[in-house]
Amino acid sequence: MPQETLGYVKLEWTCPKCGSRNLGTEKTCVSCGAPQPQGVQFEQTQGQQVVQDEALKAIAEAGPDIHCAFCGARSPAGAQVCSQCGADLKEGMRREAGKVIGAYRASAVKQIACPHCGTMNPESAMKCSGCGASLQQREAAAPPLVAPPLATSRASRPAWWGIAMGALATICLVAGIGWLISRSFSRQDLTGVVQGVEWQTVIEIEQLAPITRQGWEDEIPADAQVGACRDQVRSVQDSEPVGMPYNKVCGTAYTIDTGSGVGKVVQDCQYEVLAPYCEYTVQDWQVVERVTKSGSDFSPVWPQPQQSANQRLGTQSASFVVILETEQGQYEYSPASLDEFERFLPGSRWLLTVNGFNQIVRLEPVD
Repeated sequence: MPQETLGYVKLEWTCPKCGSRNLGTEKTCVSCGAPQPQGVQFEQTQGQQVVQDEALKAIAEAGPDIHCAFCGARSPAGAQVCSQCGADLKEGMRREAGKVIGAYRASAVKQIACPHCGTMNPESAMKCSGCGASLQQREAAAPPLVAPPLATSRASRPAWWGIAMGALATICLVAGIGWLISRSFSRQDLTGVVQGVEWQTVIEIEQLAPITRQGWEDEIPADAQVGACRDQVRSVQDSEPVGMPYNKVCGTAYTIDTGSGVGKVVQDCQYEVLAPYCEYTVQDWQVVERVTKSGSDFSPVWPQPQQSANQRLGTQSASFVVILETEQGQYEYSPASLDEFERFLPGSRWLLTVNGFNQIVRLEPVD
């Protein structure tokens, strides 16, 4: 699926030494001066707007930054020597790039009060706009509140009954499934004698008449009368269609870590190609009557229908039933064709294999 770039945002990282927040483009902590370790990941800055900034784009496209193998300091992509200790960066480790940080949402920035003067500042601000005090350290996370254990009372005991009833229901369900499986796999052989048969033959009569259908405009027969048309999605493709109407459908925007402290905001898009889908009327053969004939002998015949000049004979079908008498009662079997039906001669003997549901699963003549 093609990826569309919406723009770029500055990421941020938290100094593990002093807890200060730093913009992703800062390679050392602005508060304590410690370099960003390789294991410290970049995060999205809440509420930051996507920008089409050439400087940020250049940083992102330059490739991931590299950490010195000797001192761990971070240097920009393309650097030959470490900016911290001057060591050769050939042995350095490049930062991970291409990881999806999360969905991008340009939501309103949360405001926080300065702990020194009370002035409200954006949560992402590094310094207070009122007194200039540092706002970089995150507030220590308060320990989670743990509810005291509840004393066991008689009122809570019915919950155990719910668990017990659920377990019992599961046992019954498993037992029921097991019973059905056992019945379907159980087999019994019986000897049956052909006592009678039933058959029915059907011939359809068709007549030309107007019929309304729907289809793509370029597939409608030339002799049809075209009615109302509306655009519908006919196909989906990755590239923008040329000379055809389409809908551009994009997913939720998300941010990709480029490894440089700059995030690339992208979204996946596809194109729904539209085409006219129309109602049309055409003359076609339709079933107007079904002529049947039935009997209970061993000589099935076809009906002899009469049709007018604008009619024709359509589909022909036949169904058969054989009645076999066994020591456990009568069974019915439906042959699939006339050839199979003609094998069941009056009084002939057959070996029936039936399952636990009293259904015939196999049938063979007895020599």
